[in-house]
Amino acid sequence: MEPPNDKLERGLGLLDATMIVIGSMIGSGIFITSAESTRLLGAPGWLLLAWLMAGILTITGALCCAELAAMMPRAGGQYVFLRQAYGPAIGFLFGWTLFLVIQTGTIAAVAIAFAKFAGVFLPAIATENYLVRPIHLFGSYALSLSTEQLVAVVLILFLTWLNTRGLEIGRLVQNTFTFAKTAALIALIVLGLSLGWKAACAARSSIWWNPWANGWSPQIAQPGLTMAGILALVVIFGKAMVGPLFAQTAWTNVTFTGSEIRDPGRTLPRALLAGCGLVVALYLLANLAYVATLSLGEIAHAPQNRVAVAALRAVLGPPGASAMATAILISTFGCNNGLILAGARVYYAMARDHLFFRAIARTNDRHVPAAALLAQGIWAALLTLPRTMSVDAATGVTRYGNVYTQLLEYIVAADLVFYVLLVAAVLVLRRKQPEILRPYRAWGYPAVPLLAIALATLLIVDLAILAPATCGIGCAIVLSGLPVFFFWRRA
Repeated sequence: MEPPNDKLERGLGLLDATMIVIGSMIGSGIFITSAESTRLLGAPGWLLLAWLMAGILTITGALCCAELAAMMPRAGGQYVFLRQAYGPAIGFLFGWTLFLVIQTGTIAAVAIAFAKFAGVFLPAIATENYLVRPIHLFGSYALSLSTEQLVAVVLILFLTWLNTRGLEIGRLVQNTFTFAKTAALIALIVLGLSLGWKAACAARSSIWWNPWANGWSPQIAQPGLTMAGILALVVIFGKAMVGPLFAQTAWTNVTFTGSEIRDPGRTLPRALLAGCGLVVALYLLANLAYVATLSLGEIAHAPQNRVAVAALRAVLGPPGASAMATAILISTFGCNNGLILAGARVYYAMARDHLFFRAIARTNDRHVPAAALLAQGIWAALLTLPRTMSVDAATGVTRYGNVYTQLLEYIVAADLVFYVLLVAAVLVLRRKQPEILRPYRAWGYPAVPLLAIALATLLIVDLAILAPATCGIGCAIVLSGLPVFFFWRRA
């Protein structure tokens, strides 16, 4: 049982909680991931369907999570729900993976995205402008420090420090930047839908539901795939959903702050449903704006995958590209603030359960888990430094990637397993603890939870077929927490 929580203050209202949902979801994903999905699918109809299906998974998940959040409004959110439904080991594995890869890796990725778009205005901030050139470590891994990486580290540490100054400051930053980036996304949609629709755009010139007619091939989209026809398209469709899913996956972050939300029984369900509903609608409209302004090739091969920048450049010229880059800077800054603010509450809750370092269970004089924030910030900053190495067989040029990107790819299937467990927890706890007060009950029960579980399970199977080694490594990362769990249980 969680110790009484008398240190975190309930300082977040409905608007604040909704801004955490929206702000954590809208980062850099909506502005770039449609390029990869288009390359995989080859038709605008399938692209929009991928975002729609990802939205359905988000909304059904939110409907279920809202019941759990209202029922157990505690620091740690999803960690608490999984612990309550399945026992401390499953809860710990979620928190362990969140700290090791999911939350911290996402913080690192969003920080690098911020730095990349800062480079649009300050060319000195660049991936290959090294302060410390790549140092080979072992195998295909290296360590470097570029100006881009330095900016990312500074951003992470600055926002971490800012959030140690109190919930009020973190709340104000989150609300301000979320309003700004939501307005920017709406502006992108309005401009794209009102000034687009030229003859060469994907919406007019492409076949919506027959990618073969657009020159697409499953073997080009997924090299090595032995399937053909519609079956190949359906299998690749699952992979194409990964980007859209992770562009909106952070909606659970608001549950991590359950102990700091006023009237949580009413506030948390409303924030989850309003925030998720708005973002899913905006994401669909943004993709419609992309196909209304750009050709299919321009979406698939946008420079550095910056589809949103290409879209505004198409309707407003170079000033549009600069405006979009500014909007993405605002978006990634606000997104990282939300991720940093919320994530630390999970490690705080784990430490309160004696499953993490004892110092992490303390709050500072401003009633925020400063030690948890610091631990998260340091690890996320470190994740920006290691690089993956690969040699181009044709040119012999060594190319460098980011380790956190590789880790996040590994963990996709495992994160979906945690999603299934979260939704199934509604079913489990209805049976295990029917007597507990539920201020909100999941709409459409049990059809909605069963639909969400079925869709996510199909996606997990699909990813396991396409990338069994990657999924296996992801599972190994999650299971690496088991010996750590038993260590903390004995400590």
